[in-house]
Amino acid sequence: MTLRRIFNWIVGLPIAVAAVVFAVANRQWITVSFDPFNRDAPFASASMPLWVLFFCGTFVGIFVGWIAAWIAQGKWRKAAKEARIELVRTHYEHEREKRESASRSVVPAREPTP
Repeated sequence: MTLRRIFNWIVGLPIAVAAVVFAVANRQWITVSFDPFNRDAPFASASMPLWVLFFCGTFVGIFVGWIAAWIAQGKWRKAAKEARIELVRTHYEHEREKRESASRSVVPAREPTP
């Protein structure tokens, strides 16, 4: 086991246990209203356990963070792609020059004409 994997277990296991304890402790149902103007008869509402709301918010936050990181790293992906293209182009150019050099060395030199 690598050190990173051990660290992930040391950190991840207590977080997972805390999440399960939180879910068990917050089993009561709540009503989430999406209508800020009418509290008595909201236009749109949803009833769910509190832990569902918590975990949905957590997963939405993780997803939004993943998208933001992906967008922010776009310049590095573009630079890597350009470097890959340049490497392939340079490789083909080197192979072509190597073939030309080999063909030039095989052809005997002409003797100068008087």
